[in-house]
Amino acid sequence: MINDIKFFKNLTDREVVENNPLNLAFIGDAVWTMLVREYFCQHTNFKNNNLHKLTTKYVKAVYQAQALETLQEDLTEKEKDIARRARNTKMNTVSKNASLYEYKKATSFEAVIGYVYLLGDFDRLKYFFDKLSKDFFVEVKK
Repeated sequence: MINDIKFFKNLTDREVVENNPLNLAFIGDAVWTMLVREYFCQHTNFKNNNLHKLTTKYVKAVYQAQALETLQEDLTEKEKDIARRARNTKMNTVSKNASLYEYKKATSFEAVIGYVYLLGDFDRLKYFFDKLSKDFFVEVKK
């Protein structure tokens, strides 16, 4: 999965934490989108347009805000701190399909994913994905 494509060195916790939380969210958004797309490509025979529609449901701010709630009790103190910092960072953009509250929570979710990815903790990333991808099974059976 994702550890097969990561070419960059794993950063130390300090190096990752020193990143701007929005930069962590930027990376986390890309990683999460790739994981969701890969999942549906492997588990469906849908055509491209249908894959796109299905994927967007799980990469939108509304879903990601819910995902953070689902993971909340599993997060380490460091991950909770990353999420808090991302949520409290001043943002110049807002999602057109989500409230500001949902958008900030989604950004927090993405920052946590980016943090875990940059640490190279793929077991942790897989744990998060496995827990959240239970929602996807309903879509695959349609």
